[in-house]
Amino acid sequence: MSISDFCNREVVFATRDMSLPEAAQLMREYHVGDLVVVDDVDGKRVPVGIVTDRDIVIEIIAQSLDIAEFSVGDIMGAQLISVQEKDGVFETIRLMRTKGIRRIPVVNQEGGLVGIVSADDILDLLAEEMTELARVVPREQEREAKTRAYLT
Repeated sequence: MSISDFCNREVVFATRDMSLPEAAQLMREYHVGDLVVVDDVDGKRVPVGIVTDRDIVIEIIAQSLDIAEFSVGDIMGAQLISVQEKDGVFETIRLMRTKGIRRIPVVNQEGGLVGIVSADDILDLLAEEMTELARVVPREQEREAKTRAYLT
């Protein structure tokens, strides 16, 4: 299964020059804890960073700085890790674990933003898959019991 099969395609994004109060308002409006920071490159939204609600708290509020004086670009992470939409779920999990990240943008071959996937999204997917797998055993036992009853 490729990561594009289940990534969230409704990505809430910001630009580097967006103010932090505006970013926080977007997070509140869309009930998200992060924004993908994008640059417009030839009409494509190319991800260049991520800013989280935690970034705002740790970098600005906890230091008693004036939130209005900073932009998204001031606090976003310096190096963005992303995955290609054709990459597999297992590859994505491995990359997230190796890099210690909980959210990862999904991009197309041209580098344009396609979606985002979080550790929570992957946990939901795996839990659903495990639930389906767990249902195999009782079904097999039921089938076996019917077969034995038919033969006797």
